[in-house]
Amino acid sequence: MSDTTSQLKDAQQTGAANGTGRKGRFWLMVLVVVLGGAFLFARLRNGSSQPQAASSDGQPISTPNIRTAIVRQGSIGQYIEALGTVTPLATVNLYSQVSGQVTAVHYTEGQIVNRGDSLIDIDPRPYEAQLQQYQGALERDQALLKQAEIDLARYQEAAEQKAVARQTYEDQLQVVEQYRGSVKNDMGQLQYGQVQLSYCRLISPISGRVGLRLVDPGNTVFSGGNSAIVVITQLQPISVVFNVAEDYLAQVRSQITGRGTLPVDVYDRSRTNQIAAGKLLTLDNQVDTSTGTIRFRAEFENRDLALFPNQFVNARLLVRTLRNQLLVPAAAVQHNGVNAFVYVVRDGVVHLQPVSEIATEGNNAAISGIQSGDVVAITGFDKIQDGARVAVPADSSGEPSSRGGSQ
Repeated sequence: MSDTTSQLKDAQQTGAANGTGRKGRFWLMVLVVVLGGAFLFARLRNGSSQPQAASSDGQPISTPNIRTAIVRQGSIGQYIEALGTVTPLATVNLYSQVSGQVTAVHYTEGQIVNRGDSLIDIDPRPYEAQLQQYQGALERDQALLKQAEIDLARYQEAAEQKAVARQTYEDQLQVVEQYRGSVKNDMGQLQYGQVQLSYCRLISPISGRVGLRLVDPGNTVFSGGNSAIVVITQLQPISVVFNVAEDYLAQVRSQITGRGTLPVDVYDRSRTNQIAAGKLLTLDNQVDTSTGTIRFRAEFENRDLALFPNQFVNARLLVRTLRNQLLVPAAAVQHNGVNAFVYVVRDGVVHLQPVSEIATEGNNAAISGIQSGDVVAITGFDKIQDGARVAVPADSSGEPSSRGGSQ
């Protein structure tokens, strides 16, 4: 350092002697920059030489940060989940019972109709004429019957006075019976004609939605045709049919016997959005031997028409509710083969704790093998192991929600 100072003084004196003061100031600034850089380099080198904690392979050891949750007691439900199909309680295909020309269509495609609403009109004139013929035949035979009954009364009085033969009276008696049979036959034909005439107007037998139009005015329909001319599907209420393994049959039957009905929820294909909530309606009368399942039918009000016929949904049947269970977030439960375990955090150290998983539902799990109030890890499983020290941020505590469980 002293040598450098002396050289600086000599340079200043030489610059002053030679009349080059400006050049001397330039070299002074260069020397100051060089000295400052050397000083900073020395400080950084001394700081980096401090010893650091390292692992066996020479890498620094860091304490992983994890999130935790507190084990608490609560209720959780046991559900049976199955893929189901939305099935209408009634679907009606209307066929033409008479032959004739379609004169009017009173509905629009997709319209909601009520029971008793008129849907299609068929030309009624041929059947009105036929009905009038039946009415005329009935009136004629009724008049003949009345005349025969008057004659019978006369023959009966004459037969009592021996004025006519007994055979004449008995013949007249059979004539009266013949006319009575004719009158009954005419009445039957008249009723048949009235029924045929009623078929000229198709009326909705149920309340529901009409499908796409299958016939237009001016077309001719025929009695006994194989093609339906109107299709009506009941939408309110509606049902969902889903298959459940026969292993759950005894459990479900016992719950039905004790509670009457079981709640059923349906979700979309992603199982994230609930579509409707209803109740279990009935079970099938036999097990399908090819699949080992039994069909369940659940009923839904479907007031918002969210359920559509033949739609695929995910059904969740609540079998029972488990109370006073130890609940943790489902993410806390890890699996090693067939065994389940959690990491319990005590004094900043994690401990592997085997547990038994009772039920899970969404973000919740009911387990046994730990105590209420324990703190379990819910993240960082790829960085921790049994006995490892961890860091838990102050705001990392999570709580399991209060939703039910599944089986």
